[in-house]
Order: sequence, then structure tokens, then C-alpha cells
Amino acid sequence: MGRSLPPMSSALFSLLLLLLLIATAIPCDAFYLPGSYMHTYSQGEAISVKVNSLTSIETELPFSYYSLPYCQPKGGIKKSAENLGELLMGDQIDNSPYRFRVNVNESLYLCTTNPLTELDAKLLKQRTRDLYQVNMILDNLPAMRFTQQNGVTIQWTGFPVGYTPATGSSEDYVINHLKFKVLVHEYEGSGVEILGTGEEGLAVISETDKKKMSGYEIVGFEVVPCSVKRDSEAMSKLNMYDKIDPVSCPLQLDRCQLIREQERITFTYEVEFVKSDIRWPSRWDAYLKMEGSRVHWFSILNSLMVIFFLAGIVFVIFLRTVRRDLTRYEELDKEAQAQMNEELSGWKLVVGDVFREPTNSKLLCVMIGDGVQILGMAGVTIVFAALGFMSPASRGMLLTGMIILYLFLGIIAGYAGVRLWRTIKQSSDGWRGVAWSIACFFPGIVFVILTVLNFLLWGSKSTGAIPISLYFILLALWFCISVPLTLLGGFIGTRSEPIQLPVRTNQIPREIPARKYPSWLLVLGAGTLPFGTLFIELFFILSSIWLGRFYYVFGFLFVVLMLLIIVCAEVSVVLTYMHLCVEDWRWWWKAFFASGSVALYVFLYSINYLVFDLRSLSGPVSAALYLGYSLIMAFAIMLSTGTIGFLISFYFVHYLFSSVKID
Repeated sequence: MGRSLPPMSSALFSLLLLLLLIATAIPCDAFYLPGSYMHTYSQGEAISVKVNSLTSIETELPFSYYSLPYCQPKGGIKKSAENLGELLMGDQIDNSPYRFRVNVNESLYLCTTNPLTELDAKLLKQRTRDLYQVNMILDNLPAMRFTQQNGVTIQWTGFPVGYTPATGSSEDYVINHLKFKVLVHEYEGSGVEILGTGEEGLAVISETDKKKMSGYEIVGFEVVPCSVKRDSEAMSKLNMYDKIDPVSCPLQLDRCQLIREQERITFTYEVEFVKSDIRWPSRWDAYLKMEGSRVHWFSILNSLMVIFFLAGIVFVIFLRTVRRDLTRYEELDKEAQAQMNEELSGWKLVVGDVFREPTNSKLLCVMIGDGVQILGMAGVTIVFAALGFMSPASRGMLLTGMIILYLFLGIIAGYAGVRLWRTIKQSSDGWRGVAWSIACFFPGIVFVILTVLNFLLWGSKSTGAIPISLYFILLALWFCISVPLTLLGGFIGTRSEPIQLPVRTNQIPREIPARKYPSWLLVLGAGTLPFGTLFIELFFILSSIWLGRFYYVFGFLFVVLMLLIIVCAEVSVVLTYMHLCVEDWRWWWKAFFASGSVALYVFLYSINYLVFDLRSLSGPVSAALYLGYSLIMAFAIMLSTGTIGFLISFYFVHYLFSSVKID
């Protein structure tokens, strides 16, 4: 038999390459990748602030900005257009009454509320105690504030709804006066075209014409929140945007605005424009600075070195062992062919059973198909994110891109799953059922979990709840794009050349010798090595999701993904070889779970993160949300890493038994 790569692997590679060529062949104009096109403003031009959902790291339940008694814009509340990712993440971007005039420093009155009802006062107090943050956006830049803790300046996005003094007081105070600082860069130069960007927002600029332009670019948006007690009777006689005297943030509690029933709250703001040398392509640098970046670098480097060292040792030992077995067998075949059967030992004894159909073979094919789809989605997404196409400035773009990629990669999932099914069964009978199961297995499980979580969010009246209309859109995308493409991929799989197995399978299964310890114990333990490549990046990813921090080191993540693929492949191959050596021919599922068991450790680490790093998380709904999303993440990791291990192990077994001639 030949030693060439099995047709399934080469065909999968060809399909993926074709999809990438189609995706990159579409012509497009170059532009600045993170966020939006550069916009210049003229002197005195009016600009408006937008507001996003209120968020809290205590509850993880977003709520609409106007669910609290804030001032509303004159023309009414208007929602901004949102992409699929923003809707799924619970973003609700609305207009606001806050408006500025470029380079005009002023202090303005907004409104005075009606006397707070019991419900309004209770809600304001609850949002304050739950540490909810108000998120404002100006020219696609989130509002940023700075605080001092133990002599260290800490940077935050957004500002609190209110605060409770640390003196043990039972009273709460609302933030009702905002001091904005807008950093502007005076732009005088030729039209430019942004060609590319690095992880920290640095751009490559090319001259496009010599037509002079002038104006001001917004390169920073800072806010200082204050609580100021005002005379509500006198202030209520003013009109919106009337000028008032600027104030300093009071330090005495008796000069701050208390939250209580029948209290009228006056909202005001100041704005100051400051010229800055920061250029527009670099304006996101301030948001993407990661505290302890040196520790991050050295931790990643240390992890990579340790994993490469351990994997290298295992791989060298493995190569020497296999080569020795093959060399001895070839010598035996030449010198004493008549006595070959008596001398056979180890993996050579299971030659008639090594390709015997595994239990639950259909489920294995379905999981492999879904694993290929998830792995392809993750790989392409990380590459595009590392190139800057999915910067944090493009809210929701990362999740939107992942969903679109997953839908269109259904063709590869269908092909891989049906191709494996045809290899196991040596016929195409039942391929439609396999393709349908591939199209519905992972999305169906995710859909059920999200539906349960959505009922919890609906009960809490959170903006994180998926609207019914979006449910129908997702179902339409699923059944109109993903399912047909998966069936098409399965059809292509039935028309491809069958994978020729190097040996025949005996009719009677060989008895497997008893072992002192269960083999699954070794399989579960094998997941610790792939987990070693993941856990550092996993901490930063979990922090970006649950603590509201920006994650932008996709270059690191790409390196970790490549390393994870290598380690998963090596671990699964070594475990498969060890099982074959002890005459255990049931390697199919064990090869899958040898690398897929890393998901167990990922889920356990998520629980550890919940207990020790998210101690502020409160309420059963918040804990259920966290565990539900963690379960989806762990399940996706199990399918993708298990697929890596299984496909490499299949190639290894095919190669191993093609290398010798056994009658």
C-alpha cells in the first residue's frame, strides 16, 4: 500500500484554500481598519454624544440607558443602526441630549427631573449598589475616566451611575454633573488613505491627492463624573442648553445630590476642548494599553518554551520508537517470513481490527464535521483580527465575523463528516442523515442553551435578551445558508474518491487484554498538556469578556492557536500509539478525547475564575449566564481540539499500517 496523504486531508486543504482565495480575490479600497473612516470637524460644528447600554461586572446584565430617569433629547430617543454582533452582545446605542460645539468650551444645563417616584429612587439605588457604568461614545470613542488608587492611576471606560460612600453610610448619591474633555488634533494636509494597522492602532498612510483639507479630528474623549446638589426650583426655570457657571466636584457629602424619593435631580455638564499631538490613526492606543504588559509577554514566552520543550521530547521518543519497530519488522519480513506470525507483538497484532467501525460512529462523524467547522472559523477569525479587521473599535464586528464564517464553512463540515462516514462504512448509504446532524448538532445545542439564558434575561428586562425578531433572523441564516451548504459539502464528500484502507478488517473482533488501570484515565490526563498552552491567554480572554477590558493581542492568540494544534496532534498520536501497543484497537474515540479533554480543564478553570476573580458577581441569574456561556465555550473547544487529534491520529494509523505488509 502507498504512504501518501489520505485523500480526505488533501481534499479538505484544497476546499479551505479555495474559500480563502475567493474571499481574498474580492477587490476593495484600502481604509483605516479599526473602527470607522476618519472624520474632520470644522470650528463650531455641532457633534453629538451617543449612549450605550448600562453595564456592570457585578451582574453582567446590561440595561438600557433610558431605563433610569435621565434627560432625554429634544427630538426623542433614536436608536442607532447596530450589527448582528452588537445585538447579540446586548449593546443598545441611542442618541443623547449631550451635544458639543467643536473648540467651544461651555457649561450647560440639561434638565431637572420630576420628583423621583418610589420605583425610580429604588431603581437608581439598586443600579448604584450594583456598580453599573454609563457608557458614552463620541465619534466612535468610548468615554474614558481616570481614578487614583494607592498612588496608581487606573483607567476605566464609562463612569458610575452613582456611588455609595465608604464611610458606612446607607445613603447613595447620583452622578448628575459631567466634566468632559475632548482631545482634538488640528488636521492640515493632503487626503490620506490608511493602508493597514498594527495591534496598537499604528497605521500606514499613503498620499492620495494634493487637495488641501483642514479641520479638527477627535482623538480623545475623557470624562470626570461629579455629584452636585443644586437648587432644583431655580434650575427648573432654565431651558435645555442654557449656559450656567462651571463648578468643581464637591468633596463634602452635604453638597452632593442624594438619591431619595420625591427628590428632583438636575443634570448639567461642562465641555473643554484641548489640542493634542495624537494623530487619528493612533487615538485608540490609550484604550489598548494593557497593564502589566511585560508580565503578559514573559508569561506567554515562558509557556511557549516549556510546551515546545515537552512536546519536542515526546515527539523525539515517539519517532525513535516507531522507527525501531518498523526497522525490526522489515528485517523480520526479509529474513524469517515463515516465522513472522510468531514474532508479531504490540500494534502489529491488531492489524485486523485497527479499522473496525467504532461505537456510535455516526456521532463521531458529526462531531468531527462540527469540529472542522469551528476550527476553520476560529483560525480565519484570529488571522483577520490579527490583521486589524476586527479591532475593538469596530463594536460587534468580531462576533458578526465569526457567525458569518461559521455559516459559510458549513460546506467543509459536511464534506469532512460525510467523507469520514463513507470511510467507516465503505459506502455512501445514510450520508444525508449525517449531513443533517452535522448542520444541527452544535448549533442546536447552542440554541437550546441560549434560549434558556434568554428567558432569564427576559425575566430581568435586560437589553442582553435576544429580541424575537433576531431569533427568526438567526434561524433564517441557519436554515438558508448553513444547512444547504452542509448538505452540499456532504454531497461533494460522496462524490470524492474513497479512502483506501491499507488493511482488511477481520470478521471476529480480537479480544483486548485486561489492564491494571482504565485507559480513559490516561486519556483525561492527556488534556493537561494542551491546557498548558491555553490557560494564560484564557485568563486575558475571560477578563475581556466579563470585566469589560479590551482584548487586542490577536497576534499572541494566533501563535497560541498554532502551538495548540501541534500539541494536540502530538498528544493524540502518542496516546493512540500507546493503546495500539497494548493491543487496544479501540483508538477512534480515545484519539478524539486525548486532545478534546482539554475542554474539561478549560471549564474547571472557568469555574475557578468565577470563584476567585469574579467574586463581585452577584445573583443566580448572573452565575447562570456565566456558566452557560462557559459551557458553550468549553464544548466548542472540545469539538475543535478533538477533531485535530482525531484527524492526525487517523493519518498516523493509516501511514503506520501502510508502511508494512501483513497478510
